[in-house]
Amino acid sequence: MDESPEMRLLFHRLNNQLGIILAHAELLEAKATDPTNRARAAQVVSSTLEAMGTAKEIRRQTGAAAAPEPN
Repeated sequence: MDESPEMRLLFHRLNNQLGIILAHAELLEAKATDPTNRARAAQVVSSTLEAMGTAKEIRRQTGAAAAPEPN
């Protein structure tokens, strides 16, 4: 069974929000003038990418769990 339209919308919204965070963090990292702020921004970039991967894995696992088993 495919995921519901509501779940698809939630994952879409989550990915959009994480994408915005990622874009801002990358800008901060690029424009940072000191190593401390550059490192902080890099950590936000890294954590956001990890969160995006986690969301993708949750989507994959919940989709797999909802799929009927083959006979």
